[in-house]
Amino acid sequence: MPDSMTLAEVNALRPEAFVSAFGSVYEHSPWVAQGAVASRPYASIADMLAAFSRVVQEADAKRQLELVRAHPELGHRLGVDPQLSAESGREQGGAGLDRLSPHDYATLSGLNAAYREKFGMPFVICVRQATKDVIMQSIARRLECTPDEELHEALRQIDAIAALRLMDRVRQ
Repeated sequence: MPDSMTLAEVNALRPEAFVSAFGSVYEHSPWVAQGAVASRPYASIADMLAAFSRVVQEADAKRQLELVRAHPELGHRLGVDPQLSAESGREQGGAGLDRLSPHDYATLSGLNAAYREKFGMPFVICVRQATKDVIMQSIARRLECTPDEELHEALRQIDAIAALRLMDRVRQ
């Protein structure tokens, strides 16, 4: 992860350096940073977060679904799942998902499979704002949603993940 930089430093980055620094904020989707770079200069971190989110919200449904599908299933392990980024591995580890009991792992795997079967995408939640129990309850509850409701909620969760990642990298 790059060192934290000031908002002034962010605003001064060349476009390629900006995408290099922030292209992984949205999992495996540097196109979000490429779109957000044009909104600079940012007056605040909130302004920067809004620019990134706006790029996602203005994308077509196919691109939004690709963004959701770029996220790993919860419970996968860094070094075992080649799709799991280091950031996702740290975030899942912080929620204890890398240390599940065999029973909890089987439960989560079953919920992940049911979710993917119903929605055609992995379940996404901001694990830095959740516990293992909250995650299990959320996936079970969200299985009751419609596909449109769930895409909207997944994108909302992705924005929350990205906001925390940006705040790790940028200071006022």
